[in-house]
Amino acid sequence: MKYMLVFVETAEDLAKRDSAEAPAYWASWSAYVKAVEQAGIVVSGAGLMPPAMATTVRVRDGKRHVQDGPYSDTKEQLGGFYVIDVPDLDTALDWAAKCPAAAYASVEVRPVMQMDE
Repeated sequence: MKYMLVFVETAEDLAKRDSAEAPAYWASWSAYVKAVEQAGIVVSGAGLMPPAMATTVRVRDGKRHVQDGPYSDTKEQLGGFYVIDVPDLDTALDWAAKCPAAAYASVEVRPVMQMDE
């Protein structure tokens, strides 16, 4: 079964990427990435650039509206994701708990919708 692990971090957490705390931040993520890849469960995944680099698109009354930045101003922001293929939810939750973000922010685990082809 496929599950998406959504890494939700605060702006302060994301700022660690380019601060004096960067080596420790990236070391914890590197170890996690290596473990997930060695387990052979990764379907896809990526870290994301900060929300300030986002562009939001809406279509209203047939017209496209483009807004710089994220859709909403929230305290937590999407930092990245993995789609993993594991036997069950319990296994997905185990991998979510091993993620560095689980120790200081949160990791949402959501089943991936299977579309008929």
